[in-house]
Amino acid sequence: MQRPKDRGTFIISNMQQSKIENRYSRETLLPMIDTALKAAGLTVDDLDVLGVTNGPGSFTGLRIGLAVVKGLALPRQIPCAGVSTMAALAYGLAGEGTVIGAQDARRGQVYWGAFDLAAHDRLTPDTAAPVTTLENFVQTCKKPLFFVGDGATLCYNTYKNVPGVVCVPQPMQVLRGAGVALAARAMWERGECVPPAALLPDYHRLSQAERERAEREKTEGKQNEV
Repeated sequence: MQRPKDRGTFIISNMQQSKIENRYSRETLLPMIDTALKAAGLTVDDLDVLGVTNGPGSFTGLRIGLAVVKGLALPRQIPCAGVSTMAALAYGLAGEGTVIGAQDARRGQVYWGAFDLAAHDRLTPDTAAPVTTLENFVQTCKKPLFFVGDGATLCYNTYKNVPGVVCVPQPMQVLRGAGVALAARAMWERGECVPPAALLPDYHRLSQAERERAEREKTEGKQNEV
């Protein structure tokens, strides 16, 4: 697979951690892309690869971002990089040590994945788990250790007394397009991009509606047994 030209690699981050309303995102995302392309003197046809975070994160936010990328990529068959949200967060930070991308999954849980900060090599798979289950990794990983993402504060407050755990300033905790871009380029160079039709979300767990339906069916099943 050919290495992408610097001027023709373009990234869309759906920014599922932001406070922007989904309706606002839908109405402004394409004009923002158009503005960015014009500023760079490019068109969609100049692009070599499209990168987008594919999860975990807000179900609606992920679907919006993926739909936009597919809409741009399918007519032109531009290769796509479905970037892990945790990887995008990790690539947004540089230095030495370990970085954990953590997104708040509610109910005391986080989506998390760990990376070597210098090389951005993945150290753990992405998973959803109670924040307390990170303890063994936090205690034994290479230090310093940084938490980024909207679950960073929850993780830091839990493990701030562990030697080597460093507080990351809030502006550096957020998911940035540059992180998505760097992670997508690394995927391209490893030959991990996919055709547009194969670009899929990775939710890591059922949606709230699906969980509620499963609980309801479970309760109804027990009632029927009685």
